[in-house]
Amino acid sequence: MTAEEQKTKPESELIKDISISFSFQEPEHPAMSSNLKYLSLGVLVFQTTTLVLTMRYSRTLKEEGPRYLSSTAVVAAECLKIAACILLVYRDNNFNFRTLNRILHDEVVNKPLETLKLAIPSGIYTLQNNLLYVALSNLDAATYQVTYQLKILTTALFSVFMLNKKLNVYQWLSLVILMMGVALVQWPSDSPEAATKEISAGSPVVGVLAVLIACFSSGFAGVYFEKILKETKQSVWIRNIQLGFFGSIFGLLGVYIYDGERVSQNGFFQGYNRFTWTVVALQALGGLVIAAVIKYADNILKGFATSLSIILSTVISYFWLQDFIPTSVFFFGAILVIGATFLYGYVPKPTGNPIKA
Repeated sequence: MTAEEQKTKPESELIKDISISFSFQEPEHPAMSSNLKYLSLGVLVFQTTTLVLTMRYSRTLKEEGPRYLSSTAVVAAECLKIAACILLVYRDNNFNFRTLNRILHDEVVNKPLETLKLAIPSGIYTLQNNLLYVALSNLDAATYQVTYQLKILTTALFSVFMLNKKLNVYQWLSLVILMMGVALVQWPSDSPEAATKEISAGSPVVGVLAVLIACFSSGFAGVYFEKILKETKQSVWIRNIQLGFFGSIFGLLGVYIYDGERVSQNGFFQGYNRFTWTVVALQALGGLVIAAVIKYADNILKGFATSLSIILSTVISYFWLQDFIPTSVFFFGAILVIGATFLYGYVPKPTGNPIKA
């Protein structure tokens, strides 16, 4: 039994995560649908905010012994994602192990060319995941959250060139506002307290550079993966198993090249704690959380979730992590980014008089 194809059209920058989502049953009662809509919205806000904050905290937490290696965390997340997708395929085939084995053999082993198509986006996603650790090692959660919304711009541009997507005037306007907002967020501050925070937090230049590269890689890989999904009829769960397979290989190569010596000295899971495993789980299973929003919520509510996540990250980064000094320029830039997020998902109502019967 295959998963029911969802008719909703997800944003490309989230396509990888969305594609491993659950296939929910459509509720019959409108009130139940409304409750699920806002429940899923709350879960998405929680997942997005928690991932950023725990990743930032885990990279700045001072403990005895070596810090965990972000390259190994990326590999662990890919392995957990593969396990989750296999369980979903197993569930969709009435928990029949023979059927599961046959599907995996037919769709992955017997179709090497189809499988190899996923090597390109998988390698880019692996690079992106590593870059996010670099970014949050050098930027506070609030600045990271706002700057990372540039993936909307990169995804839109790649969609225009690779998928021939047409953007309306509101979307083009939102992209201009988005760039202005992110530029203001990155505006240098003359405050001595902010300068002290930046020095203690790492290199802001490295952090911003990592976010920008991650945005471009996210946009390209997301649109490329969307193109593959539209051209083939393979299950999205199978596609993510293929992605995870190549992601694990690329991730292990990264571990060997950059952290091979440290792994041989202190082990693959050196420095892992409950925060590290929380980050790994949130990264691997994030798409399963996003599924409900894609099923029940519209673009406006998804924009609201993104905006609320930015606000929560800013507040918690200031009061709990204490690595963020708010400025009026930052807040103005953040407001522009939030507004651009809403505007990009805005669908104008059709004009004209309705036809009367």
